[in-house]
Amino acid sequence: MKDKRAKRIAEFIAPLRVDPGRKVRLAEDFDPGHRAGIANKKQGRELLRTGVALLADHQRRLAAQSSHGVLLCLQALDAGGKDGTIRHVMSGVNPQGVRVSSFKVPSAEELGHDYLWRYARRLPSRGEIGIFNRSYYEEVLVVRVHPELLARQGLPDRPGKALWRRRYREINAWERYLTDNGFRIVKLFLNLSRDEQRVRFLKRIDVPERNWKFSAADVRERASWDAYQSAFSSMLSATSTAWAPWYVVPADHKWFARTCAAAVLAHTLIDLDPRYPGIDDAARHELQLARKQLESETPDGSSAR
Repeated sequence: MKDKRAKRIAEFIAPLRVDPGRKVRLAEDFDPGHRAGIANKKQGRELLRTGVALLADHQRRLAAQSSHGVLLCLQALDAGGKDGTIRHVMSGVNPQGVRVSSFKVPSAEELGHDYLWRYARRLPSRGEIGIFNRSYYEEVLVVRVHPELLARQGLPDRPGKALWRRRYREINAWERYLTDNGFRIVKLFLNLSRDEQRVRFLKRIDVPERNWKFSAADVRERASWDAYQSAFSSMLSATSTAWAPWYVVPADHKWFARTCAAAVLAHTLIDLDPRYPGIDDAARHELQLARKQLESETPDGSSAR
């Protein structure tokens, strides 16, 4: 049953994976409204519950084994559904084993270091799942679309086109280093259509409880839509590797995006196959001695359990 379930998950997420070396043209290659033949939201929610249950089971084992860590990088345009994906996908796991980090405008201290420094400080420990709500990929996305931001980074050389190729190379090497040291990198790009983003922005304006989520800057960023699509395409092409592939998740239907995210993360943990640690004969003997001691303290007439 476990092997069949793992096979079904692998087949489900295979079309989302960006094969290493593939030249991605985002608008042509991936449909934000794709639903993989899933009929409706109800069916999608059932699949999501299955994925969350799998995650919960494997996350307990990951924490107990404490030899590997998992880093989930979530990238999307504004209103792409990152917060909701985190909330729903991680709903069944032990919060002690999960740490979510969001990255805002870098501080003066952070700008005084290399661009990966502030992200390295938030990496998960062994046994943990770390989630980056936006990640170091912002350094080849928003910074590329708005190159004036580079002026604050104090780079020793004048930035040019070679800068992005260099950063792709550095990020790939860093992820390889982390993977070699026992940390799996899961990278999800929530692919939202321009029209669906418009609809979600309007809801944030029209629904009072959502007003706080809207910023006029979000609408201004829409003017750079084509530039972002180009930056995403370049990023996916250059940084989807055998050790840390990208998955492009159709995000126009929130329930489907959450199902996909749960499936990719579950696939990663199933592949890791964490196990509860065994104990040696000496430790087992200590357990039996402790059991006898506790049983001897049972009050008369009471059950030992």
